[in-house]
Amino acid sequence: MLSQDVRIINKLGMHARAASKFIAVAKHHISKVEIGFPGQDMVNGKSIMQVMTLGAEQGDTLNLTIEGEDEQQAMEELLALINDYFGEGE
Repeated sequence: MLSQDVRIINKLGMHARAASKFIAVAKHHISKVEIGFPGQDMVNGKSIMQVMTLGAEQGDTLNLTIEGEDEQQAMEELLALINDYFGEGE
C-alpha cells in the first residue's frame, strides 16, 4: 500500500473536469484508489460522485492511498496529473 499527501494546485481545485480526469487515470489501474482529507474518511477515487463530494479547492492537501498490483504506476500517474494542474495550465 502506498500513501502520500498531495496539494491541489490548480486554480479551480478538484472541479468536475479535474475530477473526471483523475477518475479516468484511476480507472486505468486495477489497484484500489482512495482520496480524502487527512484525518477524515477516504472516498473511492474511481467514483466521480464521491470525489466531487470532497469539494477540494486550490491549496487543499489531500491524502492519496493506493493498494494493489499496479499501485506504484497508479501513484506516479495520479501525482503527475495533479502536479500538472490536471492538464489545465497554471
